[in-house]
Amino acid sequence: MTTPTVVLTNNKGGVGKTTTTTNFAYGLCQSLKQAGAANPRVLIVDTDSQAHATLTTTGSKDYSRHKSICAVLGADRKEMVQILSKVIVESHWLPELHVLPSSTELEQTERELFSAAGAPYRLADALSTIRHHYAAIVIDTRPSFSLMTEMSLLAATDAIIALEPRYLETVGLQSVINKITEIREGWRHPDLRLSGIVVTKMDRRVKGHIEMIEQIRQHPTLGKLVCGVIPANEAVAYAHRSHMSIYEYDPSSAAAEAYAHMVGWMLKRLFVKEPV
Repeated sequence: MTTPTVVLTNNKGGVGKTTTTTNFAYGLCQSLKQAGAANPRVLIVDTDSQAHATLTTTGSKDYSRHKSICAVLGADRKEMVQILSKVIVESHWLPELHVLPSSTELEQTERELFSAAGAPYRLADALSTIRHHYAAIVIDTRPSFSLMTEMSLLAATDAIIALEPRYLETVGLQSVINKITEIREGWRHPDLRLSGIVVTKMDRRVKGHIEMIEQIRQHPTLGKLVCGVIPANEAVAYAHRSHMSIYEYDPSSAAAEAYAHMVGWMLKRLFVKEPV
């Protein structure tokens, strides 16, 4: 079985994508450990130069060009395994949760790759050399349709779209779906599928939020892909600020329960292959 590689994406910032990436990855890793999986290791790949996923899970974002994803993207294929072994680090959340850190120098690296042969496939090529070491790989992306986002989609088997329950967010949902379809069909990457939609910052006191959720749920296709509804919850912000997972910071919070539900939903989608 091919290692599931899940990319969290949206071309808009502030939708809780990085928070979802890190907590989803933690939840996957913890669930696999509790299930007695022979290999519960999960890798987070941070492709955003802001390096928030890196900071939250490792406590630092001061990774240089040579100790981050930048070194991997600039490497020859025959050097990739050696470089990956040097730059991937353990998170401070779980020893089985690893991180390929980002760097503030990633945007410069990306500009240098624009004219490089096979640039869009650099990340996919790199991850293919270590994929068998992990039960799952989870990729955090920047809030734009950049070369790095294209790289991430080409490296992935599954895409999850994170969005807020607001009108303009749901209108923009179609542009993200179109991008995923373009990568799958235009770039001949048939293994990529839209596997989930996670709604974040949900406030049931807001009528518009309830209406947007209902519209998505009633859609004949998209309604079947709602893998999680994460409530607006101050515990999420405090956990993020403390560089902790929501499960550790406040395991009884509504957000922790919602992320646990999302993880359970996606486990069936990714590993059991049963209807969800």
